[in-house]
Amino acid sequence: MLELPPFLLSNSQTNGLPASGLPDFPDLRTSRLFPTFLLTFALSMKVHHELAGSLPDFRQAVVTIGTFDGVHMGHRKIIAQMKEVAAKINGETVIITFHPHPRKIVSSVPGDIKLLNTLHEKITLLDAAGIDHLVVVPFDHRFANQTAEQYVKDFLYHYFKPHTVIIGYDHRFGKGREGNYQLMKQYGDLLGFEVTEISEQLMNEIVISSTKVRHALKENDIATANRFLGYPYFFEGVVIEGNKLGRTIGYPTANLHISSEEKLIPGNGVYAVTIVRREASVVSDLYAMTHEPLPISQLKGMMNIGLRPTVDGKKKVIEVNIFDFDQDIYGETLQIHLHHYIRGEVKFNGLDELKGQLEKDKITAVGLLKDIK
Repeated sequence: MLELPPFLLSNSQTNGLPASGLPDFPDLRTSRLFPTFLLTFALSMKVHHELAGSLPDFRQAVVTIGTFDGVHMGHRKIIAQMKEVAAKINGETVIITFHPHPRKIVSSVPGDIKLLNTLHEKITLLDAAGIDHLVVVPFDHRFANQTAEQYVKDFLYHYFKPHTVIIGYDHRFGKGREGNYQLMKQYGDLLGFEVTEISEQLMNEIVISSTKVRHALKENDIATANRFLGYPYFFEGVVIEGNKLGRTIGYPTANLHISSEEKLIPGNGVYAVTIVRREASVVSDLYAMTHEPLPISQLKGMMNIGLRPTVDGKKKVIEVNIFDFDQDIYGETLQIHLHHYIRGEVKFNGLDELKGQLEKDKITAVGLLKDIK
């Protein structure tokens, strides 16, 4: 069973509970991690999307900078370091991240970028981690072309007045990557802020974690991906019309259009999943005005990603069979959490053979998901 780090639960859920042996999923009605639909209503972290005129006067800001894609276990060690420093000086933790991803602006092949988190997912995960402020800096060519001196003086110091900046031993900044840790230290001495190094060991761990998660997801190794992430990998999709073939053999599916083109989708195959659903009928101005959480439900099911070779499919599809469920959900957004990989995609000798395999897949999925409440 996947252990969920304590900070993924709300305070009320961790009181009296040990740091290990927690259930796979917290109560979705009280957790601040899932689903991202609650993002507008449940944040305690302050999110800032602009620089000029919108940032507060941070209190003894402990700052770090990075993409934090995945907000995985390696990232959380940096977050723990930030929170420890902030606690000692009665300061606030501030993460600076960028949108769009810098590689989309400076890379020669920006279309190749696949991310573990959308921006909204990242915000939700960092909020759950207990960060005080997230500043989402619009990244463009003008920002990328700042000199190292401009980056420190006109951006970092001007807007954040940091008490402490925590950066990697190999951190590079400014046009042409001319700035480094030593230069940041020099400016820190000049402008009056501390600079703390993230060790080579931890930076390597972060790089390895990100690489392992991406590789594991592409290779269907959900267990490894989830272990390095510290939570079940998830993505969102809108339910669209399919060919309705599944319902003719007793396994109706919700066909999903993935909301983000940048989101990394796992390799083809069949998975045991849980599904978080927001009922479209309850989205109203009332919730926006009262800031009440939206009614949600968590369901169990199995998902197929692939071409459906048994019916000579030519287009990659993502389809989810939701167990014990029979409602019209076209147009709704579902959040899919991947727990286990069941098997690869196979071409069967007709629909009867496919149906027989789906029966076996369901039995397998139900068994794998039995401990998830």
